[in-house]
Amino acid sequence: MTFKERVAELENYIFKRMGDAEIIGLSIAAVQDGQVSYSNGFGFRDFDKGSSATPETTYCIGSVTKSFTALAVLQLQERGLLSLDDPITRYVNFKARPMGEPIRVKHLLSHSSGLPSLGYAEATLGAVTETYDSWFPISSPKDLLVFMSGADEWALARPGERHAYLNEGYILLGSIIEEASGRDYVSYVTENILRPLGMNRSTFMEEDVKRDRNVATPYVTNKEGVKVATRYPYGQMLADGGLMSNATDMARFARMLLNLGELDGAQVARPNTVQDMLEPKMRTVEEPVPGGCHHSYGYGIRIKEGFLGHNLAYHSGSVYGSSAYICMVPDEEAAVVILANGGYFLEDMGEYAMALLLGREPEELPYMRRTAALDRLTGTYRTFKDTSSYEVTRSSGILQLEMTWGRRTYTVPLIPVDLEGEPKLFRMYGVEATTPVEFLQRDGAIYMVYDRTMARKANGC
Repeated sequence: MTFKERVAELENYIFKRMGDAEIIGLSIAAVQDGQVSYSNGFGFRDFDKGSSATPETTYCIGSVTKSFTALAVLQLQERGLLSLDDPITRYVNFKARPMGEPIRVKHLLSHSSGLPSLGYAEATLGAVTETYDSWFPISSPKDLLVFMSGADEWALARPGERHAYLNEGYILLGSIIEEASGRDYVSYVTENILRPLGMNRSTFMEEDVKRDRNVATPYVTNKEGVKVATRYPYGQMLADGGLMSNATDMARFARMLLNLGELDGAQVARPNTVQDMLEPKMRTVEEPVPGGCHHSYGYGIRIKEGFLGHNLAYHSGSVYGSSAYICMVPDEEAAVVILANGGYFLEDMGEYAMALLLGREPEELPYMRRTAALDRLTGTYRTFKDTSSYEVTRSSGILQLEMTWGRRTYTVPLIPVDLEGEPKLFRMYGVEATTPVEFLQRDGAIYMVYDRTMARKANGC
């Protein structure tokens, strides 16, 4: 079946995931053979006003902005205004030398500076959404340099040796763009990327957004579990996560990358520049599950190596009240863009759509198989003649087993060992030993077995 014939399947999956995650509104665009083949909006861009989300609805794309920042840096290298091998001290007054080595521009681009995440973004976004533990008066790159003083004492590795995602590094890249180009960051990106690509409703400026009649209201969940409207981080974030855009505009950006720097006659970068951006530079610390993909980082882009037989270039972003996800399979000229007005990560929906674009079954994806297997095992389990009961829930990629003894309740994680075979095998970790836990199917029922205990799932399969 073609992608067009399976759109209803995709929409049903999106609708279910929006319900599960309580996403207020969502916009999506898909690119096939280098052209937009599908776009749609779901839910509300503003729940209180009852206005619907559309493919043109504007959201903050958060860290997907890093792809634009990286492209701007690479453009400046094309023009001979900087080199990726330059030490960053040539452009910014940040003199940290992790383990005695200089940080170079390419290290910031690939998140391999040697520094760990310093938490600036979390503190800033917490202050914006009124959910913060700590607050710092960081209103400019100059303030950030004060905040980052002493960071080299926290070094994880020498520059270029280890990946550690560093929001602060992309703010420094914004300053490097300004120093090398002689233009402020917003003007440079607008004039050299957004306008040439026809992304005319994409902006960093609050006044532009206020004139736009199709903007999503960002929502966060408060301490009582209620969705409440918040605000976008105008001015608090720029080069690391401040771009406002929409699915239609972002599809143009994806098409340009798929076409190696060109869109509708506008050449914003050379083919080898875009190719360099999309190639793995630094393997991340994640280890794949059985059948999964290795993860790397290029320049402003993440890469899943071996995604359904391809390299998947992607990036996600979240500013608590708004989320974004973009993914591309360059050798198939396919891309997906998803934006939402909530803090939910959108990767699973994007990969589901990409599988359909490639003519593959979403169930081939490790995420889909593993979450389906884990969800099937959740529920209440009871022992012989209901003498005891246990609750099994899912938390991300593991199960949690809750046991009650007298007045005490214990919750222990069950770590998956084998989810592909039968029975499904897990490990329970104690201080001195580990205990195998297995879930087996017998006569249409699911049983959990560990140590001396056997319990049957109360609601069947």
